[in-house]
Amino acid sequence: MPGIGGSGPLHWQSRWEALEPAYQRVRVPDWDRPELSAWLGSLDAAVKSLSAPPIIVAHSLGCLAVAHWARAGGQARAALLVAAPDPGGPEFPAIAQSFTPVPLARITFATRVVASRNDAYGSFEFAERMAAAWGSAFTDVGHAGHINADSDLGDWAVGRALLAELVG
Repeated sequence: MPGIGGSGPLHWQSRWEALEPAYQRVRVPDWDRPELSAWLGSLDAAVKSLSAPPIIVAHSLGCLAVAHWARAGGQARAALLVAAPDPGGPEFPAIAQSFTPVPLARITFATRVVASRNDAYGSFEFAERMAAAWGSAFTDVGHAGHINADSDLGDWAVGRALLAELVG
């Protein structure tokens, strides 16, 4: 579940998808004009099309979509929530206001929030608060920016290890 823009070809999510044929990207009507209800409908339809609860790997605005979906009763095996953006932060895109307020309800499936100490879209403290509210494990990946293609992570081996640890 990417964020705004859908994670381009150099983003670790796209690279993981290319490496793992079983990985499927949730398709939303418009990656550049996010609308919460449309994203939730797309996520729910993708999950319901599967024979078993999935493991969701969300980045940025995708993390907020997963939190909203879980609050509405959505179920997954687990979710890796990377670089959750802060709607109260100065860089949060005005076009994504439908994703506010961020749900603070505990997520009923296993989750791990992954945060960077220099993410312009979401402070480290915001990520810690969300992890606590959602009942998530929490991982500090140091200074990795928004943990996206601009962070130059390649296949992001650290993220793959965190995912493996989450799903055991």
